[in-house]
Amino acid sequence: MGPRNENKTFKLAILGVLTAIVIIQTFIPFLGYIPVGPLSLTIIPITVIIAAFVFGPGNGAIIGGIWGMITFIRAFIAPTSPLAPLLFTNPLISVLPRILIGVVAAYAFITFLKTKLNSAWSMRLAALFGSMTNTILVLGLTYLFYKEPYANALGMDVSEVLPAILYILVTNGIAEAILSAIIAPIIARPLLRLNKNNI
Repeated sequence: MGPRNENKTFKLAILGVLTAIVIIQTFIPFLGYIPVGPLSLTIIPITVIIAAFVFGPGNGAIIGGIWGMITFIRAFIAPTSPLAPLLFTNPLISVLPRILIGVVAAYAFITFLKTKLNSAWSMRLAALFGSMTNTILVLGLTYLFYKEPYANALGMDVSEVLPAILYILVTNGIAEAILSAIIAPIIARPLLRLNKNNI
């Protein structure tokens, strides 16, 4: 087996593992979501970001898309919350933001590498961008499309929806982004060294 075939085999193996991890994280709450006090931090974006760093925007988008499709299907057959059938049956909310995690994280990483930042800091900043892409799009599209149904489902006035969404952004969103910035580089850097020809 030549170097090119070995590299392809390595790539497929790691992508397969990352796909399996996303599936497991989606179905087993404590592996995909970490309860921290009143917050529930989603750590699945970290897996998508790692794929984006190691294998580029296309494969990052695929891994994110797999998570998004699982979210979309579960909203119909096994919703994880009362809001899931309302929000995640719309692929613009359940699928698109997940795909864009990988795209944004990969291109941000590539862009930061072209500056004087080292790879570790490039990954940290790119992970922040990738994680916040998901949070901002999910919350923003929720407000855009489902402001009134969201308010009705939670028994609040429509005028309270924007402050509630901004609160989630500031608490969960920033905490998840920081967690991504810490964990993603730790895992991605050794994988990237093994797969240095892919980026």
